[in-house]
Amino acid sequence: MSAGARVGLASALADAGGTAAPPAATAGLRALLDAALRHGAQELAKPRSGYGDPVVVAFAVCEGTLLAATPAAAQLRVDPEAAREREWALVAATVGALVDLAEPGAPARATDLALRAGAVAGEFLSLGLAAAAVDCGDLDEWAALAFDEHAAGIDRLRATALAVPGAVLADAAGDLREPIGLGHPLRVAEAVARLNGRPEDPASAQELDDAVEALLAPPGSAAARPHEDPDPGRRAARRILQRLAGMGKWGGYHTDFAHLARGFAGNDRALAQDVGEALLRAGLLAQKPSVGQRHVYLNPRRAAEIHRLIEDGVVPPGLRLP
Repeated sequence: MSAGARVGLASALADAGGTAAPPAATAGLRALLDAALRHGAQELAKPRSGYGDPVVVAFAVCEGTLLAATPAAAQLRVDPEAAREREWALVAATVGALVDLAEPGAPARATDLALRAGAVAGEFLSLGLAAAAVDCGDLDEWAALAFDEHAAGIDRLRATALAVPGAVLADAAGDLREPIGLGHPLRVAEAVARLNGRPEDPASAQELDDAVEALLAPPGSAAARPHEDPDPGRRAARRILQRLAGMGKWGGYHTDFAHLARGFAGNDRALAQDVGEALLRAGLLAQKPSVGQRHVYLNPRRAAEIHRLIEDGVVPPGLRLP
């Protein structure tokens, strides 16, 4: 899509009456939104995104649900690695804006997390959060402000939010599902935002690691089992992987390699560092090359093996522990 995607949609919205646009305008606005999302997806693949024409995220209220349409890949709902780093930051900023607008309050348990995800135009990620108290007319003013509060600081990205009539995203409202996996980055982003953090900022999210880990811990999980493993190397590997999984470090979020030894004492700290290197070599952990420090995350492609190692101590082929 050539430059002007945002301008075309914004102009059409203004002419049609914004979120109060009549049903006759729905088809035209939906086509313009699809074009703007396609343009945004192309921009997010570039070294600098949205500098000619800002990347667009659209917000709407439909039947008591606050919706957002993003140019990120819809596959992100099931695959945390589907989004590149800046694309993920845009999604996380959108989650932050949804929480700010809906005001759901701090979650007491994992079942309180209510963010749902789906698809717009079959390929772009949509997000939804129950928000019965949000009036669609308020979005004309507040959506852009809430989104900019989170997205303005994202490196090499210029993005903006537009409020559209609920009918434009009505199809997306019917496609919303839970993100796949208890520690999915979308669930972590919601938790961080509802705990007054900034989900688009890795440093802010990391400050809330302990709170997120406690929130997402499965009910009745045998948290002590890895600590009881008689083999020191395997015990360290299971503890490290369990903690990363509990904090949702599956691709959207990552942690400093040095933090892998957190919670280990004395000589076990050196062992934990060596085990971290072994997990990287075996591909159970992956590394973020674009981060200044050495940051790592759990490899979603190896999720089944990771969970078997955590829960049952089954060491996958190729993992050589010290």
